[in-house]
Amino acid sequence: MLEKIIISEYMSSHVLSVKPETQAIIAINQLLEHKITCAPVVDSSGKVLGMFSEIDCMNVVLETSYNQGMSGNVADYMNTELNSVDADSSIVDLAEKFKTCCVRSFPVFKDNELVGVVSRTDILKALVSI
Repeated sequence: MLEKIIISEYMSSHVLSVKPETQAIIAINQLLEHKITCAPVVDSSGKVLGMFSEIDCMNVVLETSYNQGMSGNVADYMNTELNSVDADSSIVDLAEKFKTCCVRSFPVFKDNELVGVVSRTDILKALVSI
């Protein structure tokens, strides 16, 4: 039964995104304020350029510690290797992907358009809903 549940049924469709020119500290505060682990980085036309995640935030913290000051934009730290999933894919397939990958969330696309973000927690919600 779980294999028939698709990602779009459990993803977050209200996506916080950040611009590459956003100061890293501002983006970190946005992630914390919204209690999320990552945000897609989009350009002015809405094209997804990458993801800014907790791991990227840790890099900001480390660099700040080493350099004794906060500097840099999201573009300086974001991951440009876009690992995404399709909205119509199975939750079970996504669970397999999470099992072999260290990321906690994936951007979700439908017809090449960003439609949401799905996390490990979303998978667990699907599991307990059946």
